[in-house]
Amino acid sequence: MDIIAAYREVGTYRGAAAMCGVSHKTVKRVIERQEAGGDVASEREPRGHNYDEVGDLVARRVEATSGRISAKRLLPVAAAAGYAGSARNFRRLVADAKGQWRKDNHRGRRPGVWAPGQHLLIDWGVELGVHVFCAVLAWSRYRFVRFAHDERAETTLRLLAECFESLGGVPKVVLADRMGCLKAGVVANAVVPTGGYVRFAAHYRFRPDFCEAADPQSKGMVENLVGYAKRDLLIPQAPFADLPAANTAAAQWCREVNQVRHAEICAVPAERLPAERGLLGELPSLRPSLGRATLRKVDRLSCVRYGSARYSVPTSSIGASVQIICHAGSAPGGVGGRLLVLEPGTGQVLAEHRLVAPGEASILDEHYGGPRPELPARAVRAKTQAEKDFCALGDVAEEFIKGAAAAGNSRLAAELADITTLEAAHGRQALLAALNRAVAFGRFKAADVRSILATGAGAPEPAEPGDVLILPLPAVPVRSLADYALTTDAEHSTPAEPRNTNPAREIIS
Repeated sequence: MDIIAAYREVGTYRGAAAMCGVSHKTVKRVIERQEAGGDVASEREPRGHNYDEVGDLVARRVEATSGRISAKRLLPVAAAAGYAGSARNFRRLVADAKGQWRKDNHRGRRPGVWAPGQHLLIDWGVELGVHVFCAVLAWSRYRFVRFAHDERAETTLRLLAECFESLGGVPKVVLADRMGCLKAGVVANAVVPTGGYVRFAAHYRFRPDFCEAADPQSKGMVENLVGYAKRDLLIPQAPFADLPAANTAAAQWCREVNQVRHAEICAVPAERLPAERGLLGELPSLRPSLGRATLRKVDRLSCVRYGSARYSVPTSSIGASVQIICHAGSAPGGVGGRLLVLEPGTGQVLAEHRLVAPGEASILDEHYGGPRPELPARAVRAKTQAEKDFCALGDVAEEFIKGAAAAGNSRLAAELADITTLEAAHGRQALLAALNRAVAFGRFKAADVRSILATGAGAPEPAEPGDVLILPLPAVPVRSLADYALTTDAEHSTPAEPRNTNPAREIIS
């Protein structure tokens, strides 16, 4: 309400002040100014501030530092320039100068509009000495979190490849900050990626992109995920027993959070992912070789040596050079990690092993065509002419020699020559059949073979047991158990025969 009108209505200063919500002194001043013929609406001239003299200095320094300088740093400079006020007033001046600079230099930010299958945002975080790799598929908000011991390029690309496997496809753009492991340099604010990252991107067919330097707002989506993973996953569940246990917990945590409705998109990321997966690029048929490869030559045992340990390779690679890529584990000495053996030209994985301690061996039976035999194989190698003639009879001759040697036949050399001469008299087939029978029954002398040949076709041939013989039994009448009950002698007594009273006859009988 107008002060003059209120005063005219009630006639008192305090009454008009109560009606207008001001002090009675204000009402008195306005009425006196109006009665004196002055301008009622005239305003009081603004008073100066004790920091006006250094206002231009503060504005120039804020402009030069892009609004990043603090009042604490500027206060000594302003004091040297003549400022004698309090630190509180000076902080107000610097805050106003920064606000004005930000208003004049606004970057024109706008909310991100993400298309399906377009962007994947990645970032690293560190907490409690553990490195956290985070990735977010922008449109569906599908999240991927894993742990690692370092942030090297090999580790980053390996986890990025695992993320692609989890998504079931490859997005068109991967946006990262200016990670030292992925950038080779910066020229005119343009980031030059490393050669390894370029080859990795060409293999998976995506475009690597980098955000502005010191600009976390350009990828705030994954920045929020890093903080969320630290607060909700790492800190509550730490310490983990080892890195595989930590990654198992991380995979379980990702399944849980991806099943929860996201507040920003008002949808469940796990339900949105199938729709976006159809727009992702296909995964390559061959996975790239990651890490620093080491060349090794496969020895005659079909093994390669790495870290003073031995690892098996398929026998087809004996004598060839192969590449070895090692992913160290969490145990001391790197034990518990993985070792890949690749073909140098194509990158095909020839073997994959768990890292073992120095001095040990990791042998896979499939590399040798089957499991290791219980007994070592000892090949029969003929040297003398008699041995060569006997071994010419075939495999049964080698079995005969092994069996005779195991039985301790000390005259085996002479026995072989004697047995060989039997072929001329009985024929090759008969001699082979006799040798087979001798091996089967453990008879390893020339006399035994000669005895078998003399028996000829009359010797029985043992055969394997056949099927169970089932014979039908004839039906018999069945008697009840009452027929077998015990009875007294009286019930079964027969008429007594006449007693012989002749004593002589009794004695004879």
